[in-house]
Amino acid sequence: MTALEVNTQIWRNIAAIADDEPLMTQLAKYVKKLVAKKKKDSTLMTKEEFFANVDEALLQAKQGRVHRMKDGESLDEFLNRV
Repeated sequence: MTALEVNTQIWRNIAAIADDEPLMTQLAKYVKKLVAKKKKDSTLMTKEEFFANVDEALLQAKQGRVHRMKDGESLDEFLNRV
């Protein structure tokens, strides 16, 4: 399903409950929760946070705190091990 199709489906569903105040109140609360959840997404960060993470990773690598693949180890085996 494309983003446009999802968008259309959402608006159709909202139109179907638009005149039902209790359902619209529930929808508003749920949407607030979704927005709050997105804001807490650990993958979202500022430019400064991103570069701080890169600097930390470089420091760890210089200190030898890294994971290395063993000879003959598959990527799946490596990922399962770390």
